[in-house]
Amino acid sequence: MSSTEPTQENLGEPAQDTPAADAESSSEVKLASLEARHAEMADAYLRAKAEVENARRRAEEEASKTRKYAVEAFADSLLPIKDSLEAALALPDASAAQVLEGVHATLRQLTAALERNKVVEINPPAAAKFDPNHHQAISVVPADQEANTVVSVLQKGYLIADRVLRPALVTVAADKQASS
Repeated sequence: MSSTEPTQENLGEPAQDTPAADAESSSEVKLASLEARHAEMADAYLRAKAEVENARRRAEEEASKTRKYAVEAFADSLLPIKDSLEAALALPDASAAQVLEGVHATLRQLTAALERNKVVEINPPAAAKFDPNHHQAISVVPADQEANTVVSVLQKGYLIADRVLRPALVTVAADKQASS
């Protein structure tokens, strides 16, 4: 009998693995493991991508709502002023003193509404240093004060939360040497 033929002793036993069979089996296990890992990573990637897309969409919706309703609080604070003006118009026989008193009251309401919404006046006093970030010089005039200082305010300016909404229109003192 040759050694390659099955014998009575080794018929029930599985054939011994050869080194090539071990390598092939090991490669198949590694490949299956890598394919499973790839499937996990692909799934994780798709989930992360979907989550990022959902977060982006939610942020866009929130920004849209913020822009749409940004003036809601400001508009709400202006409604009593509108009511006051309508009430004044409903009294056609009011005296000049009553009208003036109503205008002052309405102006106080408006000032309070602006302050609640962080709108602050820019109204520099005379002789204040000219600030091009908050003031717009309309003219330069000779004056008995230091050059580049405010002589008068022609129109108040306004800040909204530290950002210039409208600069104050001012006249500025000229350099005394330039006017000579």
